Amino acid sequence: MSEIHSRHGAQRTAPYTAQTVWTSPLGALRLARTACGLAGAWFVGQKDDPGVLPDVAVAPDDPLLAEAVVQLDAYWRGQRQEFDLPLDLMGTPFQRRVWQALLHIPFGQCGHYGDIAMHLGQPKASRAVGGAIGRNPISVIVPCHRVIGQNGTLTGYSGGMPRKVALLQLEGHMLATDRLL
Repeated sequence: MSEIHSRHGAQRTAPYTAQTVWTSPLGALRLARTACGLAGAWFVGQKDDPGVLPDVAVAPDDPLLAEAVVQLDAYWRGQRQEFDLPLDLMGTPFQRRVWQALLHIPFGQCGHYGDIAMHLGQPKASRAVGGAIGRNPISVIVPCHRVIGQNGTLTGYSGGMPRKVALLQLEGHMLATDRLL
Protein backbone atom coordinates (compact mmCIF):
# COMPACT_ATOMS: atom_id res chain seq x y z
CA MET A 1 0.00 0.00 0.00
CA SER A 2 1.15 3.52 -0.70
CA GLU A 3 2.65 5.47 2.16
CA ILE A 4 2.02 9.14 2.89
CA HIS A 5 5.08 11.01 4.07
CA SER A 6 4.49 13.16 7.13
CA ARG A 7 4.74 16.93 6.83
CA HIS A 8 4.32 19.55 9.50
CA GLY A 9 1.56 22.03 8.70
CA ALA A 10 0.09 22.82 5.31
CA GLN A 11 2.19 23.89 2.38
CA ARG A 12 0.75 26.09 -0.31
CA THR A 13 3.23 25.22 -3.03
CA ALA A 14 4.97 21.92 -3.42
CA PRO A 15 8.68 21.74 -4.14
CA TYR A 16 8.04 19.70 -7.28
CA THR A 17 11.12 18.16 -8.88
CA ALA A 18 9.61 16.49 -11.98
CA GLN A 19 6.36 16.23 -13.92
CA THR A 20 4.89 14.38 -16.86
CA VAL A 21 1.55 13.86 -18.57
CA TRP A 22 0.35 10.33 -19.25
CA THR A 23 -2.69 9.44 -21.36
CA SER A 24 -4.94 7.18 -19.32
CA PRO A 25 -8.08 5.51 -20.68
CA LEU A 26 -10.03 8.35 -19.02
CA GLY A 27 -7.91 11.18 -20.40
CA ALA A 28 -4.59 12.85 -19.80
CA LEU A 29 -3.28 12.59 -16.24
CA ARG A 30 -0.70 15.12 -15.01
CA LEU A 31 1.76 13.51 -12.58
CA ALA A 32 4.11 15.49 -10.35
CA ARG A 33 6.63 14.46 -7.74
CA THR A 34 8.75 15.96 -5.01
CA ALA A 35 11.98 14.60 -3.55
CA CYS A 36 9.81 12.61 -1.10
CA GLY A 37 7.24 11.02 -3.41
CA LEU A 38 4.35 11.39 -5.80
CA ALA A 39 2.62 14.67 -4.95
CA GLY A 40 0.04 15.07 -7.71
CA ALA A 41 -2.07 13.14 -10.19
CA TRP A 42 -4.69 15.41 -11.73
CA PHE A 43 -6.80 14.83 -14.80
CA VAL A 44 -5.77 17.59 -17.17
CA GLY A 45 -8.42 20.27 -17.04
CA GLN A 46 -10.06 19.16 -13.78
CA LYS A 47 -10.87 21.88 -11.25
CA ASP A 48 -7.64 21.61 -9.27
CA ASP A 49 -5.29 20.80 -12.16
CA PRO A 50 -2.39 23.22 -11.70
CA GLY A 51 -1.54 23.10 -15.41
CA VAL A 52 2.03 22.86 -16.58
CA LEU A 53 4.20 23.48 -13.55
CA PRO A 54 6.63 26.26 -14.43
CA ASP A 55 10.30 25.70 -13.71
CA VAL A 56 9.70 21.97 -13.10
CA ALA A 57 11.39 19.52 -15.45
CA VAL A 58 9.16 17.49 -17.74
CA ALA A 59 10.65 14.08 -17.04
CA PRO A 60 8.65 11.06 -18.22
CA ASP A 61 11.70 8.89 -17.52
CA ASP A 62 11.90 9.96 -13.87
CA PRO A 63 11.96 6.61 -11.99
CA LEU A 64 9.04 7.43 -9.66
CA LEU A 65 6.86 8.94 -12.40
CA ALA A 66 7.65 6.02 -14.70
CA GLU A 67 6.70 3.55 -11.93
CA ALA A 68 3.46 5.47 -11.30
CA VAL A 69 2.61 5.09 -15.01
CA VAL A 70 3.41 1.34 -14.91
CA GLN A 71 1.16 0.86 -11.87
CA LEU A 72 -1.67 3.02 -13.26
CA ASP A 73 -1.54 1.14 -16.56
CA ALA A 74 -1.73 -2.19 -14.71
CA TYR A 75 -4.71 -0.87 -12.71
CA TRP A 76 -6.59 0.01 -15.89
CA ARG A 77 -5.79 -3.39 -17.41
CA GLY A 78 -7.24 -5.11 -14.31
CA GLN A 79 -3.83 -6.38 -13.17
CA ARG A 80 -3.43 -4.21 -10.06
CA GLN A 81 -5.81 -3.35 -7.24
CA GLU A 82 -3.44 -1.44 -4.94
CA PHE A 83 -0.64 1.02 -5.56
CA ASP A 84 2.78 0.81 -3.98
CA LEU A 85 4.27 4.28 -4.36
CA PRO A 86 5.69 6.78 -1.89
CA LEU A 87 3.25 9.68 -1.61
CA ASP A 88 4.01 13.23 -0.58
CA LEU A 89 0.61 14.79 -0.03
CA MET A 90 0.55 18.42 0.95
CA GLY A 91 -2.38 19.63 2.95
CA THR A 92 -3.56 20.35 6.43
CA PRO A 93 -3.16 17.66 9.08
CA PHE A 94 -6.93 16.96 8.82
CA GLN A 95 -6.76 16.61 5.02
CA ARG A 96 -3.84 14.20 5.28
CA ARG A 97 -5.75 12.10 7.84
CA VAL A 98 -8.72 11.93 5.45
CA TRP A 99 -6.48 11.00 2.52
CA GLN A 100 -4.81 8.31 4.63
CA ALA A 101 -8.27 6.93 5.45
CA LEU A 102 -9.07 6.76 1.71
CA LEU A 103 -6.08 4.48 1.20
CA HIS A 104 -7.81 1.91 3.44
CA ILE A 105 -10.95 1.61 1.28
CA PRO A 106 -10.30 -1.63 -0.62
CA PHE A 107 -10.60 -2.05 -4.37
CA GLY A 108 -14.19 -2.90 -5.27
CA GLN A 109 -15.67 -1.38 -2.11
CA CYS A 110 -17.06 2.03 -1.27
CA GLY A 111 -16.94 4.20 1.82
CA HIS A 112 -19.18 6.97 3.07
CA TYR A 113 -18.32 10.47 4.25
CA GLY A 114 -19.89 9.82 7.64
CA ASP A 115 -17.99 6.56 8.12
CA ILE A 116 -14.70 8.32 7.44
CA ALA A 117 -15.63 11.07 9.90
CA MET A 118 -16.44 8.41 12.52
CA HIS A 119 -13.16 6.62 11.79
CA LEU A 120 -11.31 9.89 12.40
CA GLY A 121 -13.11 10.32 15.73
CA GLN A 122 -15.03 13.34 14.46
CA PRO A 123 -18.55 12.03 13.79
CA LYS A 124 -19.97 15.46 12.95
CA ALA A 125 -17.26 16.25 10.39
CA SER A 126 -18.87 14.67 7.30
CA ARG A 127 -18.86 17.96 5.38
CA ALA A 128 -15.25 18.67 6.32
CA VAL A 129 -14.38 15.15 5.16
CA GLY A 130 -16.12 15.91 1.87
CA GLY A 131 -14.13 19.11 1.51
CA ALA A 132 -10.86 17.30 2.14
CA ILE A 133 -11.78 14.56 -0.32
CA GLY A 134 -12.55 17.21 -2.94
CA ARG A 135 -9.02 18.56 -2.54
CA ASN A 136 -7.30 15.18 -2.91
CA PRO A 137 -4.29 15.93 -5.13
CA ILE A 138 -3.71 12.33 -6.23
CA SER A 139 -6.64 11.01 -8.26
CA VAL A 140 -7.13 7.25 -8.63
CA ILE A 141 -4.12 6.28 -6.45
CA VAL A 142 -5.67 7.89 -3.36
CA PRO A 143 -9.13 6.49 -4.20
CA CYS A 144 -11.52 9.32 -3.49
CA HIS A 145 -13.73 7.93 -6.28
CA ARG A 146 -14.69 5.14 -3.84
CA VAL A 147 -16.57 7.52 -1.53
CA ILE A 148 -20.32 7.78 -2.03
CA GLY A 149 -23.27 9.23 -0.15
CA GLN A 150 -24.66 7.40 2.88
CA ASN A 151 -27.80 6.48 0.93
CA GLY A 152 -25.75 4.98 -1.90
CA THR A 153 -25.97 7.91 -4.30
CA LEU A 154 -23.00 8.98 -6.31
CA THR A 155 -21.53 12.27 -5.19
CA GLY A 156 -19.11 14.71 -6.76
CA TYR A 157 -15.68 13.94 -8.15
CA SER A 158 -13.20 16.64 -9.08
CA GLY A 159 -12.22 14.65 -12.18
CA GLY A 160 -15.86 14.67 -13.31
CA MET A 161 -18.74 12.27 -12.69
CA PRO A 162 -18.21 10.27 -15.91
CA ARG A 163 -14.71 9.41 -14.67
CA LYS A 164 -16.01 8.46 -11.21
CA VAL A 165 -18.59 6.16 -12.80
CA ALA A 166 -15.94 4.61 -15.07
CA LEU A 167 -13.55 4.02 -12.14
CA LEU A 168 -16.28 2.40 -10.03
CA GLN A 169 -17.33 0.21 -12.95
CA LEU A 170 -13.71 -0.79 -13.53
CA GLU A 171 -13.65 -1.94 -9.90
CA GLY A 172 -16.74 -4.08 -10.40
CA HIS A 173 -19.59 -1.87 -9.22
CA MET A 174 -22.92 -2.19 -10.95
CA LEU A 175 -24.37 1.27 -11.48
CA ALA A 176 -27.85 2.37 -12.42
CA THR A 177 -28.22 6.08 -13.13
CA ASP A 178 -26.80 7.88 -10.11
CA ARG A 179 -27.16 5.10 -7.58
CA LEU A 180 -25.02 2.07 -6.80
CA LEU A 181 -26.75 -1.32 -6.92
